[in-house]
Amino acid sequence: MRANTRELVPDASSVPSALERSRGEVDKSSQAEVPKLICFIAGHMANTSVCCAFDSPILDQVLPPVLFLEFIFGLSGNVLALVMFAFHMDTWKPNSIYLAHLAVADSVVLFCLPFRADYYRRGKNWVYGDIFCRVLLFLLAANRAAGIFFLTAVAVDRYIKIVHPLHRINRMNLSYAMLVSCGLWAGIVAMTAYLLSSPHFYYNRNRTQCESFNICMGNNPLSNWHNAFYVIQFFVPGSIVVFCTACITWQLKIKTMDTQGKIKRAVQFIFVVALIFIICFFPSTISRIAVWILKTWYSECPYFREANLAFYTSVCFTYFNSVLNPLVYYFSTPAFSGTFQKLVLKLRGKKPGEQVNVTSSVTGN
Repeated sequence: MRANTRELVPDASSVPSALERSRGEVDKSSQAEVPKLICFIAGHMANTSVCCAFDSPILDQVLPPVLFLEFIFGLSGNVLALVMFAFHMDTWKPNSIYLAHLAVADSVVLFCLPFRADYYRRGKNWVYGDIFCRVLLFLLAANRAAGIFFLTAVAVDRYIKIVHPLHRINRMNLSYAMLVSCGLWAGIVAMTAYLLSSPHFYYNRNRTQCESFNICMGNNPLSNWHNAFYVIQFFVPGSIVVFCTACITWQLKIKTMDTQGKIKRAVQFIFVVALIFIICFFPSTISRIAVWILKTWYSECPYFREANLAFYTSVCFTYFNSVLNPLVYYFSTPAFSGTFQKLVLKLRGKKPGEQVNVTSSVTGN
């Protein structure tokens, strides 16, 4: 073990004899390429468990360029959206409040991706210290959850306006939307702050892994909650989005007089939200459930190699959510898409009024 990590590893005398025997068995095992490690999940010396660490050369080669591309394209779209929200929105509605918070959450996630790309480029070796490891994992988890919850809030807001247009919630002002947003952020921080309380270092040969989803044998409350919350934050909001999609689609069928096309636009919007949900979050959720199932059957690391590879590959799709969300902003309201078109014309040095006059003159001829 390297000198800079030795202080985090207990002496042999401080490790229970059962764990020493387990380590000895692993050393004698023929599965040298899949080592088991002593790790610290809850930050206490006594609370140790045997965890699996895998060498994944394919991840080290593929993920850095993928994460970097997600960072470039996603940040461009979300920064543009934030600029539009801050300086070019003529009217604000509750829907706009939720979308602005969604853009903030996506931007924070995207700012974390270069560090994860560098981590994989180094062969899953974290060089930025314990504190930054905790902060980064917390920011990724909290803002990933925020992206899901605010996307759900947007879908619910659209559902209420279309299916229940006379409901008193539709008459509430922007202060109500801000209160809902603050409540969502408070709940998200409360459910993910535990990631800041303990180190997440795992030592594999001469490398220091910074992970919150390592496969560890035994029972640990924080680890169980971390995995459970990851699954719950997909299925509960996902069920709500599917319900909203079905109700709005049914509303379009029974209302034949949609003269302004509001319901049709709402259906298009809600389908975009549902599609992003499924594409970005379903693969990693299913692969995490697969790890749970395998843990009930096996206690040897080699059985988890494929599931571990599938999970970390599919996690990249969750970051892709931040790249696709600008599509949600564009389809959210005609006001936003109109503002976007005005901004594009302004960047090209044209005025919207001039564009309309040219079109009308051509039509008149």
